[in-house]
Amino acid sequence: MEKQHKDAVWVPHAEIEPEVCGKGVKRRILAYSKDAMCVENTFETGGVGAMHCHPHTQVTYIVSGRYRFTIGDETREVVPGDTLLKQDGVMHGCVCLEGGVMLDFFTPMREDFV
Repeated sequence: MEKQHKDAVWVPHAEIEPEVCGKGVKRRILAYSKDAMCVENTFETGGVGAMHCHPHTQVTYIVSGRYRFTIGDETREVVPGDTLLKQDGVMHGCVCLEGGVMLDFFTPMREDFV
């Protein structure tokens, strides 16, 4: 289903319903256009972002919580304030060690999310 706020200049957080996208993981599709997308991911402790890749460049900003991320063949623990770059086509995923929130920025937008 197409999200009704594509190309919206203002996207109030309270108006975006979270979607379950895995056990212990919810996401909100925030502002986006055809060229870029911002997504908020909320993880419970133990939540898993399964290993995957896609044809988008992705930057992740850790707002809160603690995660064990794998990008390519490297695994590291990340904490609030850390940023991660995932080039298109590179396998990546995470396990949430302490519940929290991260923001993902994609270019181009993830059509499979809408």
